[in-house]
Amino acid sequence: MRPLRLLTGLLLVLVMAAVAVPVATHVTPGVLAALDPPPVVAPPVTPPAQIPPTAVAVPDVVAPLSPAAPAPDPAVLGAELDAALQLQGTGTFAGTVVDSADGSVLYARDAARLQAPASTIKLLTAVAALTFGQPRQVLTTSVLSSESTPGALYLHGGGDVLLGSGPSDPDAVVGRAGLGTLAAEAAAALPGPGTYTVYLDDTLFVGASLNPTWAEGDVAAGEVAPVHSLAVNSAWLEEGRSGGPRSQDAALDAARVFTAALVAAAADRGITVVPDVERRAAPGDAEPLAAVDSAPLQDQVRRMLETSDNYLAEALARVAAHGSGRPASSGGATEAITAAALRAGVPGDGLLVGDAAGLSTRNAVSPAQLAALMRGITTSELPGVAGIAGSLPIAGVTGTLSTRFTADGPTAAGAGTVRAKTGTLNAVTGLTGHVVTADGRLLVFSFLAAGLDGATVEARAAADRAAAILAGCGCR
Repeated sequence: MRPLRLLTGLLLVLVMAAVAVPVATHVTPGVLAALDPPPVVAPPVTPPAQIPPTAVAVPDVVAPLSPAAPAPDPAVLGAELDAALQLQGTGTFAGTVVDSADGSVLYARDAARLQAPASTIKLLTAVAALTFGQPRQVLTTSVLSSESTPGALYLHGGGDVLLGSGPSDPDAVVGRAGLGTLAAEAAAALPGPGTYTVYLDDTLFVGASLNPTWAEGDVAAGEVAPVHSLAVNSAWLEEGRSGGPRSQDAALDAARVFTAALVAAAADRGITVVPDVERRAAPGDAEPLAAVDSAPLQDQVRRMLETSDNYLAEALARVAAHGSGRPASSGGATEAITAAALRAGVPGDGLLVGDAAGLSTRNAVSPAQLAALMRGITTSELPGVAGIAGSLPIAGVTGTLSTRFTADGPTAAGAGTVRAKTGTLNAVTGLTGHVVTADGRLLVFSFLAAGLDGATVEARAAADRAAAILAGCGCR
């Protein structure tokens, strides 16, 4: 019996050992890990350079162009552009391409034809703004007081139509100067308890606030509005938007926003502010009580070009007129725009400037004149004017070109390379700007279509094709 018991015990030991080994294999690491956990290993990170792009990148470094870069052969280039600018529908194109370096004309198709330029005229407005103003110049909205009129506060507009209704935002273009901040600073500067009345002084801009050559329908649709020397968000009724109806008295609306903010800001000091606002020019002895500054002029010009904001264009043109010594009126603005264009090298024959936005029925500009302006910009020795070249919308990336020149379409060669101002009216479309060719040559161009009747989309696509040809061009 004893040997049998020994044999049975031995078998039990062997069975327990057979079970213990796999159990230990699975359990022991967990126990050890709990007692002494391994170091945490970060998940692998894909290097940025290996991540496929989802959009066209905005270049932040531009290398100098070689003066030896070859220019396109006009004969080869002309055949390609003529084919691109053919329209199946109504209307015809005029256009030109000019070498920025030496001014040679590489392509001309009815280039001297004068026509409505639509919003491409804003290029002339931009040149005027930065010819008669400085890039870092700011426009000041202030509150004035005078010993000769105790109890009166004068809200003075200095031309800033991109005011915000709340606190000033130092990182913004729209709302860089806030009426809420202006009210708080004015309330803090008031000497003490008393009653005050706010008067609106918007006398910087003079003459008619509406251009007589604008169509009533454009005003009714909010394309433009009566122009004043201060406004919230470019006179759009809904702050934060870039479209819709506009105020028919943006200055008075801004003054009411300021007054409401002043009522709230001054209440805890025992100061009463009359809620109603009237227009009245500040007396000559009035002194600043508080002030807020706009975004620099160059930033406002960039926004005007990128978004094609008509109201902002008209305000900047009046500021330019004032800076040139002319009246800050509609007429003074068009005179200043014309003078700046001529100074930039634009031929004056037939040039007619009816407004700053491109809505006037009086405007008449040719592709040759627009291309001359673009060459003047790209070769200018004035830092502000030269900077306009970098403020234009980028094809496929920014502003009014953000949805054009898509990276997977027939105009992909122009994406991220073409920089141009767009323009469209009912029977007109245009594209004027500059582009560096695949060979590294800087070209300026202007393509304007007129006589369109339901063919605007087709004409716009044709202009994009032509600009994309320039971007991808060897054309030799």
